[in-house]
Amino acid sequence: MHEIAALAWKDLRLLLRDRGVLFFTFVFPILMAVFFGSIFSGGGGQGMKVAVVDEDGTDESKAFIAKLQSAPELRVTLLPRAEAREQVRRGGQVAMIVLVEGFGRSRRNPFAAGPPRVELGVDPVRRAEEGMLQGVLTKFAAQDLQKTFTDPALARRSVEDSRRQLRAARGIPETERARLDRFLGELDGFMAGGGSAAGPGFQGFEPLRIESSAVVVERRGPRNAFAISFPQGIIWGVIGCVATFGISIVSERTRGTLVRLQMAPIGRAQILAGKALACFVTTVGVAVSLLLIGRLFFNVRPNSLPLLAAGIAAVALGFVGIMMALAVMGRTEQSVSGMCWAVLLVLSMLGGGMVPLALMPAWMQPLSSVSPIKWAILAVEGAIWRGFTPGEMLLPCAIVLGVGAVCFAVGARVLRWTD
Repeated sequence: MHEIAALAWKDLRLLLRDRGVLFFTFVFPILMAVFFGSIFSGGGGQGMKVAVVDEDGTDESKAFIAKLQSAPELRVTLLPRAEAREQVRRGGQVAMIVLVEGFGRSRRNPFAAGPPRVELGVDPVRRAEEGMLQGVLTKFAAQDLQKTFTDPALARRSVEDSRRQLRAARGIPETERARLDRFLGELDGFMAGGGSAAGPGFQGFEPLRIESSAVVVERRGPRNAFAISFPQGIIWGVIGCVATFGISIVSERTRGTLVRLQMAPIGRAQILAGKALACFVTTVGVAVSLLLIGRLFFNVRPNSLPLLAAGIAAVALGFVGIMMALAVMGRTEQSVSGMCWAVLLVLSMLGGGMVPLALMPAWMQPLSSVSPIKWAILAVEGAIWRGFTPGEMLLPCAIVLGVGAVCFAVGARVLRWTD
């Protein structure tokens, strides 16, 4: 064990002497984490995600939904009521908008049936989003109502429908029925003369009746954008360690260092163990450094320190094995360096190292499962903000360790000890 520790200490000292390698191993991942965290925390202009429920199913309700879908402020998804409420409760949608039965009838006959009615379900703490949604809904309802009242032909048809419904309605006192019928008759006569109903007398008319209800959202997710970007930064640090130590193995082989080490009273297994220990210690050091910076300056607080320690250990061990496999992909430092970064960048793009897993397109997320970087990120995120249980942590940790074990075995077997 003393020989293995001495070999690991040798590699760590060489790492610390190279300022360029030191920068890309420790400083670059921090810059990446802060950079992407700053971008994601700035929000975006993609529109508010809302679920729309059409319980009316009329042409009028479908036309109103089409207007909502065209609004730049909204991203509309059509869902059944139960699923829409569940999505809002779980944070998948900001709000649910329900066009209740009778919406279309009220749009056609606002005098007889009253204003159209919608139900709005929003998390009670999101008052700003609720106010914005009410404004958007009222705007589109008012536009359609104005179109009806400024077009005499449309307005006359609406008035005539209202008069027929009024005469057929039961339970209305005759005096009230007569008064409303007289009003609608005068309005019809006004329209027949080419007038417009969009005058001052209609300014107080309610274009849409919005009934808000509270949908309490489960508070599960990252506390801020840096809780997403710092696991990415840790993985970039791991990638830097893998590339650095993979190239160092080739360098020592081509320069004869491995031959000289074999002449010492130590075996090949001890030499590889020393290299692996140095890579493991450096990887853990990078991860711990990033986590400390995230905790001190960016409010990145893990849900479980024991699970986080287990996740970091699994990631470090797994990528030690990946480092060994990458080290035998070429015969020179240049070829191994190119192959290392080419393979690691592709795995990073697939696995969420470039774009966070939480923001990846739905079609790409299943494809990302082939990359060990995805499982490494999940092992870290699971302990920081995903709220994984020990049982849930087993899968990503086991996959990373399994890939690492296979890669280490293959790399150790293929490794050429002399050039």
